[in-house]
Amino acid sequence: MEPVQLTKVVNNPSAHEWQPVIATGKFDISTQILLRNHYSDGVYGFELLTKFTDTSGRTFWVDRGWVKAGKNATTQPELPGISPELVIITGRLRLDTSLPQGSFFAIPTDSKSGLIAKANAQGGDSSSTFYLDLLSGNLASLTPDVPAELPELSDGPHMAYALQWIFFAGLIVYGRFLIRRDVLTRKEL
Repeated sequence: MEPVQLTKVVNNPSAHEWQPVIATGKFDISTQILLRNHYSDGVYGFELLTKFTDTSGRTFWVDRGWVKAGKNATTQPELPGISPELVIITGRLRLDTSLPQGSFFAIPTDSKSGLIAKANAQGGDSSSTFYLDLLSGNLASLTPDVPAELPELSDGPHMAYALQWIFFAGLIVYGRFLIRRDVLTRKEL
C-alpha cells in the first residue's frame, strides 16, 4: 500500500492496521522504552520504542527497530541517536495490543490491555492506542538498521503436532494393552 498521511486514518486505527502512514513531528528522546527478549540473527537484544509528538499535538510511540543488548545485564545497550528537530517519518500503523509481546522493565504483561496502555498508566502519561513501526524518515539516521519484523504468515506446524498427538494416543492404547495383558497373566498364575 502507498503511505498516506496519518491524519487520514487516525480516527479509526483498528480499520487501518498495517497501513503505511506519514507523520511529521518530534521524537522525545527522554521517553524511551526497551522491550526485551527480542532476537535478530540469533543475537539477543531489545525493541526500542520512543515517544513521538506530531504537529497536531497527538502523542504516540514509534518502534524504532531492534538494538543489540549490552555486553552484560548491567550494561545499557548502545541506542541509535535521534534528532530532536522536526522530522517526517514513514511507518506502519499498528494497534497497541499487537505490540510484540515480551516484558517491559517492571511492567507486567498478564492482562489483555496493551503494553503501551500499561506504560502510560505507570508513567502517568497518555498517548494514542496505536504505534508505528518506523520504516524510514527524511533523515538517513532515522531508518533503522534492523526494522521491526513483519509477522510470518504460514500454516504453522499443525501437521507435526497432529501426528505427535496421534503417536501419543497410540502409545496410550499400546500401554493399556500391555497393562491388561500383564494383569490377565498374573490372574492365571
